[in-house]
Amino acid sequence: MSTALFDAIWAEHVVARRADGRDLLYLDRVVMDDVRAPAALELLERSGRPMRRPDLVFATIDHTLPTQPGRDDALPPAILAIAEAVRAGARRHGFRFFDVGSDEQGISHVVAPQLGLVLPGATYVCSDSHAATVGALGALALACGTTDLALALATQTLAVEKPQTMRVHLNGTLDARVDAKDVVLALIGALGIHAGRGYAVEFAGEVVAALPMEQRFTLCNMAIEMGARSAIVAPDATTLAWLDELPWRSDPAWRETARERWRTLRTGDDDAFDRVVDFPCTGLAPQITWGNDPSMVIPIDGRVPDPAAAPADRRPALERALEYMGLAPGDTLAGTAVQRVFIGSCTNARLADLQAAAAQVRGHHVAPGVRAIVVPGSAQTKREAETLGLDRVFTDAGFEWHEPGCAMCSSGSNDAAAAGERVASTSNRNFEDRQGRGARTHLVSPRSAAAAALAGRFVDVRET
Repeated sequence: MSTALFDAIWAEHVVARRADGRDLLYLDRVVMDDVRAPAALELLERSGRPMRRPDLVFATIDHTLPTQPGRDDALPPAILAIAEAVRAGARRHGFRFFDVGSDEQGISHVVAPQLGLVLPGATYVCSDSHAATVGALGALALACGTTDLALALATQTLAVEKPQTMRVHLNGTLDARVDAKDVVLALIGALGIHAGRGYAVEFAGEVVAALPMEQRFTLCNMAIEMGARSAIVAPDATTLAWLDELPWRSDPAWRETARERWRTLRTGDDDAFDRVVDFPCTGLAPQITWGNDPSMVIPIDGRVPDPAAAPADRRPALERALEYMGLAPGDTLAGTAVQRVFIGSCTNARLADLQAAAAQVRGHHVAPGVRAIVVPGSAQTKREAETLGLDRVFTDAGFEWHEPGCAMCSSGSNDAAAAGERVASTSNRNFEDRQGRGARTHLVSPRSAAAAALAGRFVDVRET
């Protein structure tokens, strides 16, 4: 019987089986974000234990860091306290911290692949729920809480129950201007936010094979929104070509040895998985969320559903969402005015995302009454975009060009929408108050967000 790639990587990294049934999984990399790093480092200090492998531990500042243009090293007091705590930990233990002003600063799930911190076949844990993003490289990626993070720092292992595996075949071909974000939103809409609970999801099929790496990161990032424990894409020629373009590890002999290893990372047939889902993508329209979880989604040419047609146990949540979002059954979102546009987050802030949005924007201008911001996912992405002149494309069109960070994804860094404002957002969550108290978030692709900024309303990007 064949073996799923996730299962194979897991088996290679199991140190021991605990009495409670959980496995101790060896960690090739540990990455901390600024929200959880200070508390985890404090727990480590209290334990009196040293950091087991500081050379395999990294930290970045992303969630709390202001991203406004002209940002400097002078941080607000509360954020400075977080940064100082991580700086002190880095001095004491010797791990690398991608601090404000660093050429390597950025969102953890963007920085880690760019810098080669996570590679095919490796295990990776990050103290943020969207750690699975980097599974697009063929890595086994898991999120953890503060207590588990502290234990990981002390032992370089994670005690975790092994999830089941689910393969999702994304079949067919995508129309022009329909992206991975549209695919995964439609998938979550079809399966629901609990479909992946207890599973590691492997994305496969014709659509995945045709996607560039940046869009595979988007798929794995959003798998968390269907409840998945992790997500992965088996490495292929696209993966190896993307890795070859990275500036790290320029030694040809090392690269060839690594490629030989990565070529052996094959995944099993369908019978290796606990569940298999086939999802047709041909003819898929651009997607837009209408409610306050990612499964409340419709095609841009669709209509808001009527809760009366839903199962009884689902109706209260749908009715509350309609009230919060200021919508009614049968409403169309195409033509609905927007006041804010956010292009960024660990879901859609890579260079290819910015390029897709810039292609939509070039030669046009943001509509009156709309505030639109673009936040690159890392300092490296920002430099690459500026080399290509994308910053000028956006600023000439009336967008704000920000410094790297999580920014408006969770209304961090003092960047939030006002109550009642509609936000076209490329992030991963549209929960109540997520992007500002009372803000109404609609999740869309970078192309659709850019088109909404120019029109001042939601539009079908295929018609622009």
